[in-house]
Amino acid sequence: MKEVVDTLRKKELIYKKFIMIDNKALKTRKKIAVYEAVDFDRYYTAVFVLEQKSRFLRKDASVLETLYERLKVLQDHNFKKKILIYKMPLCSKAKAQMKEEGWRLIDASV
Repeated sequence: MKEVVDTLRKKELIYKKFIMIDNKALKTRKKIAVYEAVDFDRYYTAVFVLEQKSRFLRKDASVLETLYERLKVLQDHNFKKKILIYKMPLCSKAKAQMKEEGWRLIDASV
């Protein structure tokens, strides 16, 4: 979790509350870390951390969006921001689709 907080701090995103969500609660077996963060203005942010060897494709983007919808139902509120921290190659079409859906993408491999 420290690496995630450091990555967000480099992008000047600071949160006062940072909670990890269990993957079993989201009913997924994917190797993804999901966090719920609250900033100082009391806005909720969903943070997804994904690290894989293969390229992130468009189909993965839609899977991530369904995970986000499950998270909204599980936590029983909407999120002001959606952030994806990734450590893999990203397909340009998937990147465009994610930005269109309101995701902020942070490359942690740099």
